[in-house]
Amino acid sequence: MPLPPPLVQHTSPPPPASSVVRGDTWRITVLTDRLLRLEYSADGRFEDRATQVVLHRDFPPVDFRVIEKGEGLQLHTDALTLEYDGRPFSPGGLVMTPVGGEGYRQVWRYGEQLHEWILPNNLGGTARTLDTVDGACELEPGLMSTTGSAALDDSGSLALTEDGWVDQRVGDVDVYLFAHQRDFPAALRDFYRLTGPTPMLPRYALGNWWSRYYPYSQESYKALMNRFAAEELPFSVAVLDMDWHWVDIDPRFGAGWTGYSWNTDLFPDHVALLTDLHSRGLRVTLNDHPAAGVRAYEDRYPELARRLGIDPATEEPIPFDIGDRDFVAPYFEEIHHPLEDEGVDFWWIDWQQGKHTRTPGLDPLWALNHFHFLDSAREGRRPLTLSRYAGPGSHRYPVGFSGDSVISWDSLDFQPRFTATAANIGYGWWSHDIGGHLWGYRDQDLQSRWYQLGLFSPINRLHSSRGEFTRKEPWTFDAIHERVMGDCLRFRHRLLPYLYTMNERAHSQGEPLCRPLYYEDPRAETALRSLNSFLFGTQLLVAPITRPLDPHSRQGAVTTWLPEGTWTDIFTGVRYSGGREVRLHRPIDGYPVLGRAGAIVPLQPEGAYGIENPDALELRVCPGADGEFVLYEDDDALEPVSVRTRFRWDDAAGVLTVAAAEADGPAGQAPVPASRRYTLALVGVERPEPLPAGASYAEESATLRLDGGTIATDAGGAIAAPGVRVASNDVVARIKRFLLQAEIGLILKERIWSIVAGRDTERARLQALEAVEMDAEIRGPLAELMLAL
Repeated sequence: MPLPPPLVQHTSPPPPASSVVRGDTWRITVLTDRLLRLEYSADGRFEDRATQVVLHRDFPPVDFRVIEKGEGLQLHTDALTLEYDGRPFSPGGLVMTPVGGEGYRQVWRYGEQLHEWILPNNLGGTARTLDTVDGACELEPGLMSTTGSAALDDSGSLALTEDGWVDQRVGDVDVYLFAHQRDFPAALRDFYRLTGPTPMLPRYALGNWWSRYYPYSQESYKALMNRFAAEELPFSVAVLDMDWHWVDIDPRFGAGWTGYSWNTDLFPDHVALLTDLHSRGLRVTLNDHPAAGVRAYEDRYPELARRLGIDPATEEPIPFDIGDRDFVAPYFEEIHHPLEDEGVDFWWIDWQQGKHTRTPGLDPLWALNHFHFLDSAREGRRPLTLSRYAGPGSHRYPVGFSGDSVISWDSLDFQPRFTATAANIGYGWWSHDIGGHLWGYRDQDLQSRWYQLGLFSPINRLHSSRGEFTRKEPWTFDAIHERVMGDCLRFRHRLLPYLYTMNERAHSQGEPLCRPLYYEDPRAETALRSLNSFLFGTQLLVAPITRPLDPHSRQGAVTTWLPEGTWTDIFTGVRYSGGREVRLHRPIDGYPVLGRAGAIVPLQPEGAYGIENPDALELRVCPGADGEFVLYEDDDALEPVSVRTRFRWDDAAGVLTVAAAEADGPAGQAPVPASRRYTLALVGVERPEPLPAGASYAEESATLRLDGGTIATDAGGAIAAPGVRVASNDVVARIKRFLLQAEIGLILKERIWSIVAGRDTERARLQALEAVEMDAEIRGPLAELMLAL
């Protein structure tokens, strides 16, 4: 049975003939001056089709030269020299030396594993799942390496046929050599060019998701949504776990882990529920454990049975077999499409049952991701699935479900590194169980820190198990933690203009939202010691706090490298000089998120938490240098009409310019308001005297807010802040606030205060404090503030 056209992946596998050099048993393709395809086949047959990983080899031709050497060759590009002896690949016979390499560790030899010494060779990629992982887990290899090169072995993946199915491949060895040295962003761009781009997510996917493994009823779920609305806690995705369908079934049909029929005891009118959730601005996803197939009690069993040649009267179970091409289209068309027509927006594919199908070598998880994602684009919708990682190339099927995480500090501590490092294999849209799913313990500080990480995660999906005491609703925690959690949820929706721009950038520029710091600053300090910190889009650096508060300072701490430049915490206004390691301390309601001087972050205004393109914007700017940001917006369609608005900050003049929007569609069809109200928020600046009319100034965050008025979208305008000056951090006032909260002896507090308030320079204060005996957890926050600049 042929697959329907929507389930056939577009590919362009043939490279230019001029890019290929071959012998009887080997073939080398020069894709770029730093990316080579290396093939060996004892029978002289080579794979010309696309594969599960590689879709496109039609790169523009590259200049290179070849010198024959006996049975082999020496191949030169502008970036490397490859020497090959013409025999089966070996460490001695297939060698790449980069142009200008720093030493023997930069020489790549096929199959050689270098001793790691101090630095890791490969900086890692990601892993299939974090199910029950309490702490760190081993990561699969990525494309980034401290030695400057990494090999992507595609020898084991199946070929994609022209009609959209998979087939056993030919050839013995098929390796792609990425020799980009430490230009990690370029390696990633070449990877996406080879394997296909990361798709654009629907805008709603970037808001808050509510998920819980719990047997909600129709009324209890609506009551929960009403409570969220009353508390002004915004959500954009409602996740219904497996209890949406029948789970207690007649034993003759097996277990109820798999199901496709609404539980009418809990949901007597599920269409009305879906309509209600949509009216609240929510999209709905249902959990699907498909392994047990479709049994005779299912609502749509007769239709699927007839499509597959089974007499429904026999009640013969229909096994789930995504490796059977005749099963795929009927499965979607008879089971999933009717549920989608009723209002299900996308599917949470929760596959945990192994890696084998009747098609040898076909991982059912990969097939589920591949065909579900393609199918979800029907009728012009922007596709989306939630599923587990199935190896390189999985970035084409967002969003990733990382599995059932353990509720612990160790689990939280690993998630930032796990998320950012996944960029090394192009996987940019991880969705974790924010707050943890199972086991562990109740710790209110832990939950607040997890909410804060969720705010700055690719996807913010709160989740917990059905236990009564693993709940994540903010009002089930004390007042301080409830406020922190609520602030995180609200700020996530305020971030949507920024997040959606980064969504498009990930798609078009090959730049994932979360990236390790060594992408910008590839030195030992970032590769070794700052693995939990990450770049968050183009403007921000996030240094997550993933360990408990110190009981005396009442602050959590994190050590991170700051790349060169001056950095401003967008919440506190404290400014830091970069090019060094810093240790940052924050109370439970603080989180280190820094913008380099000149950073511009577009936000929805306070109180505006919708997911549509907003009619007002706050532009949060970190002065100290000129800056620019291009806001991307569209109509959220599969083939979108888009608008780009350029913001420029002129630091010397103190002017923020809003350029006229540039639309790519017909006049009058731009999916943005004709005009917008703007607020300019300058972070880390002195209070101007007098305060401009309509302006406000927040002392604790050193933030000046100016009313920019209404600016026409098609004309643009400017917001002036003449004479604004960056602040000097006001160390004395900030240390006083810290001492008020610190739980230490009052005599010690007074001694520290007398030193801080009684000396004029940071050097004098530090010298005097050296003689004061105190815990490192108290000395640390003091030193951070005094040494920030």
